[in-house]
This record gives sequence, structure tokens and C-alpha cells, in this order.
Amino acid sequence: MKESKAKVTSIKATSRVAIKIKDNFYTVEYSEERSVPEDADVEFERTVMWDEVNATVDGQCASILKTFK
Repeated sequence: MKESKAKVTSIKATSRVAIKIKDNFYTVEYSEERSVPEDADVEFERTVMWDEVNATVDGQCASILKTFK
């Protein structure tokens, strides 16, 4: 089996959620792409990015829920 020679040079994450309030649906989405230096720990960078992208969407949802309560 051949081994890939590709190197990760950028990573991208998108988080999206739909919430229902009464009879209305609200969808929020956030996407982010980052350049990855050659010496970076790609798995660590992915974890950090996912945490930040998901936190952004969670904040958007919290704002919507606060607005309609």
C-alpha cells in the first residue's frame, strides 16, 4: 500500500445548528479556515479550532434564545 506524501497546509471547520423557538427555526453557522505552519501539531490545532468554532455557534444560539425569551 502506498503512503500519502501530502502535507496539511490549512485546516477548515464549519459548525452549524438549527434551533426551534415556537413555530420558527433559526439556523446559525460559523466557518473558519487557518493556515498551518509545517512544524505545527495538526491534531492539536484541529482541536483548538473546533472548540473555538463550536463556542462561536453556541454564543450565537444563546443570543437568539435570550432575544426570544
